[in-house]
Parts: sequence; structure tokens; C-alpha cells
Amino acid sequence: MPSIAPDDLAGHTGLERIQGMADGRFPGAPIGRLMAMRVGGAGEGWVTFTGHPGPEHYNPIGSVHGGYAATLLDSCMGCAIHTRLPAGTGYTTIDLNITYIRAMTTATGEVTARGEVLSAGRRVATARGTLTDSEGRLIATGTTTCLVFPLSPPAPQ
Repeated sequence: MPSIAPDDLAGHTGLERIQGMADGRFPGAPIGRLMAMRVGGAGEGWVTFTGHPGPEHYNPIGSVHGGYAATLLDSCMGCAIHTRLPAGTGYTTIDLNITYIRAMTTATGEVTARGEVLSAGRRVATARGTLTDSEGRLIATGTTTCLVFPLSPPAPQ
């Protein structure tokens, strides 16, 4: 499924966009295919992503690269912030902090990342996240700070 056109994106609130990705009305971000992750659910101020780490996500020491957990957490926390933004507003990560608790392998199976907004101001928003396995064991935690800004209107064609 192709990415959503920028002018279509500008007409939806962040919550509409993320919920549309969760229920299939909008395509997910292309990185979702690469990282084997997808939006699991979303509401005002929270988002979940599910993922299934595979051998393609391994590092040289035989476990899933820490960047996999960081990507899931960055995605769910940023998208949680997105659910609080009006149409025509974007965000970008300013700061990302990840704490790793346990390693992942292909045997870990499906994992769930949940992001929740802590504070959402006009220019800066913060969120926290957790990454757990299918038995609820904590794999990693994270916090993020994001810059909030108006999206530029698409250039005339």
C-alpha cells in the first residue's frame, strides 16, 4: 500500500491518522514493513505498536539489535504525541532515551510497544513508552521529547 499523500495527511488530526493506520483506512509508514511492526491501537494520548523481531533484525552477537526496540519505542511514543495534534501539525523527535532490560531473539515472539503522552504543549511534547513480550515481561523503556510545528502546505504543482 503506498504512503498517504501530504495534502491528504494535512486534512486529518493526528488521532484520525493513527486510528486510520490501525484499522487499515490509511497505509502505515513504509518503515513498518522493514521493521515488521504495525499500529495495534490508538486513542487520545496513547498508541500501541506490535512487532515480531526476526533474524533480519539480528546484530553480530546473535540477538535482536537494540535499534529494533528503539525504533518501536520511538514510533509508539511519537505517534502517541501525534494523537494529540490538530490537522496540519507535525512533530519530530528532539531527544530519545532508551533503557534496555532484556535481550530479544526470534524466540521472543510478538512484542508490544505502548506510548503515552506525559505533556503536550504548543511547541514541545513528551511521552514515555514500554516494550513488553507476549507474557508481559518488560524488554525496554523509553522517554522522548518532540518538537511540535505547523506542517507546510504542499507546493503547487
